[in-house]
Amino acid sequence: MPRKEKKKRNKEYKRQPTLYKGRLEITRSGMGFVVVEGLEKDVIIRPNDFNKAFHGDLVRVEVTKGDANSGRMQGVIVQVIERKQKQFVGVVEVNRDFAFFIPDTTKPIPDFFIPANLLHGAKDGQKVIAQIVAWEKNDKRPRGEVVEVVTPEKEADLAMKEILIQQGFPLSFTDEVMEESSRIPDLIPKTEIKKRRDMRDTLTFTIDPVDAKDFDDAISYNKLKNGHLEIGVHIADVSFYIDEESALDVSAYERATSVYLPDRVVPMLPERISNELCSLRPHEDKLTYSCVFQINPKGEIKDCWMGRTVIHSNHRFTYEDVQEIIESGSGLYDKEVLHLNEIARKFRAKRMKEGAINFSSQEVRFKLDEKGTPIGVVIKESKESHQLIEELMLLANRKVAERVSKIKLSDKPIPFPYRIHDQPDEEKLIPFVEFAKKYGYHFSTKSPDDIAKSFNDMLTKVQGLPEQRVLEQMGIRTMAKAVYTSKNIGHYGLGFEHYCHFTSPIRRYPDILVHRVLTTILDDDPKADKKMEQKCIHSSERERAAMEAERAANKFKQVEFMKQFLGDEFDAVISGVASFGFWAETVDQKCEGLISATSLLDYDDFVYHEAEYALIGKRSGWAFRIGDTVKIKVVAANLSKRQLDYEWIMDIGFKGASISTRKNKR
Repeated sequence: MPRKEKKKRNKEYKRQPTLYKGRLEITRSGMGFVVVEGLEKDVIIRPNDFNKAFHGDLVRVEVTKGDANSGRMQGVIVQVIERKQKQFVGVVEVNRDFAFFIPDTTKPIPDFFIPANLLHGAKDGQKVIAQIVAWEKNDKRPRGEVVEVVTPEKEADLAMKEILIQQGFPLSFTDEVMEESSRIPDLIPKTEIKKRRDMRDTLTFTIDPVDAKDFDDAISYNKLKNGHLEIGVHIADVSFYIDEESALDVSAYERATSVYLPDRVVPMLPERISNELCSLRPHEDKLTYSCVFQINPKGEIKDCWMGRTVIHSNHRFTYEDVQEIIESGSGLYDKEVLHLNEIARKFRAKRMKEGAINFSSQEVRFKLDEKGTPIGVVIKESKESHQLIEELMLLANRKVAERVSKIKLSDKPIPFPYRIHDQPDEEKLIPFVEFAKKYGYHFSTKSPDDIAKSFNDMLTKVQGLPEQRVLEQMGIRTMAKAVYTSKNIGHYGLGFEHYCHFTSPIRRYPDILVHRVLTTILDDDPKADKKMEQKCIHSSERERAAMEAERAANKFKQVEFMKQFLGDEFDAVISGVASFGFWAETVDQKCEGLISATSLLDYDDFVYHEAEYALIGKRSGWAFRIGDTVKIKVVAANLSKRQLDYEWIMDIGFKGASISTRKNKR
């Protein structure tokens, strides 16, 4: 090749654009940043360069200034790969032949043009939920459609829907998905039953919450002639009903999880599948994916079989039913239930001995009236009935992951969605260790095992004490977040070298992926899904979004519930501290509100001490610390901001010596 032509070609090669894929985050000021995995710094995007992308969208960005080696980069969005949010809440302005939809958001989004035939009854000035139906290349604004008109009496309902929409969860399934699910036959083909291990004659039952409808796991119990106990963990075989790349599969993947709000469940799959075809309802034949264990009298696992089965559940238990059997020693299938609980206790003790961390799970739920308005608080503790199921599910998840981890393709591990949990972050752990020491709990940080043992010692000793909830919550915050990934590093919190999610395919997409990979292995035809890591990242992101939605919805219900108590006083525990004030959670209602530092100025000028997790008065030395008990008054409840404001009430005769605001002893 002539030198001149080669030089020209090299010059053209250098001009090739640098493209990255990432999430667009737009600040309140309107400036955008694309967060790219693996890059230390985000790519700056100016408002004129969003190119139809919205906050939270997965985008492709072209770098126009700077590079990854020389510092901050600036770019232009060239493609919207995936929208985070497809529906929006706002107001319509109706003209004679068309309308505009003005989104109710602080993020920059253009108004939608809505043709009259897509208003679906919406009137001028009404609040509605709308979605984008098209956005042509040369159009400045998208064309939209009204999905639902929101009437004033639906304020709480709208709030829940808005939370879901903001986190990118569709409020309904498409017609294509619904039609596809309706075409699935009710009857199980006899040819399919012949392919499976038939366990319909084995005693089988489900144990679920009282209001559950999607029973995705069942337990079977069978005493063998060799003296061993055969326990089957049977999981709804969702992957049998959902073909890869079908409309159902694409929809389930996009959602990746069911979302559980205080007044509703937003399922990953249509009810036709989740509550009917796949739900392991009693007295019906059901297709399942199973782990069947042989356990000797010492509680040791001597054999584990995995494969597809057909079962017939004999009974549907609630957790309360099983707990009553455990506590009273009698009831339906009492010998079997008590024996299973004895086995589960042994599994749990072994797990704790091997390094699992025993964080208790106290769940706060609202009691709702027929309109969904909160009228009370219910605190659900993890009891032995819950732990029985938990241990058997953990066992199945671990054994499946262990089995898959042994499979290699081209001398590489087969791509698989492991559930991993990293060791604690030292930066988060050190201040927590110092804080726990103030309550008399000492930590050894010599090794990960020592940290786990110290956590368990503290969690045992703190039971029933005022500081229990705060130390548990702060302890959890020091932990890394569990995520899905094809790069297995084990699960620190559970103490497992291999772990995955196999047991809830009705409500989690990674479980469907696990079933599919396991099927290829059991069929002696293992296949590599080259997009597995991408699917893991997406599933983890959707899981975080669901948690954010659940947290926001619970906060809304807290505010809605506490509105009736404006001016009332409550006992509370300080749950967080910042420079601008502290948060306190009421003891009985578990509702958290903010006490502003400005409301404390009548008493002293309080300064935030990060190492102490405290606000400390400059003159008095009084300290408001995390874990302290205080008395508060409810002074404001803002539903739109999902915010409760409290005031601190000083105890009669307070001189800085009470537990709640003790004198700083330094």
